[in-house]
Amino acid sequence: MKVKRFGVSLEEELLKELDKLVEENHFPNRSQAIRYLVKKSIVEEKWQGNQIVAGAIVLVYDHHKRELLSKSTDIQHDYTDLILSSQHVHLDHHNCLETIAVKGHANRLIELSDRLIGLKGIMHGKLVMSSTL
Repeated sequence: MKVKRFGVSLEEELLKELDKLVEENHFPNRSQAIRYLVKKSIVEEKWQGNQIVAGAIVLVYDHHKRELLSKSTDIQHDYTDLILSSQHVHLDHHNCLETIAVKGHANRLIELSDRLIGLKGIMHGKLVMSSTL
């Protein structure tokens, strides 16, 4: 990939905020921070435009909760066109972590994740989306 160089002019306060972002995120330099922010903005635009994106739904739950697994499976079967794979990990005797790799229109991924995260017994859930580039 060919890199193009350009100059950026920022107000002093905004530059301080950029430097703070660089430090907090351990970016090697300002360029990497700007690259990150531009890519993040592009991905968020794709979400809002309901474009095709890829991502992961992460769920943490107590597998002993009555009917949770069957309800989760039923929901996932309604969205087989979006689900690429699923991984189930045992965190301890009671708690499990499930990671579901997904790809599709952003609105449908949000719909799927909301349905799963909203199940009784899900202790934590999050959808992470990225572009398909």
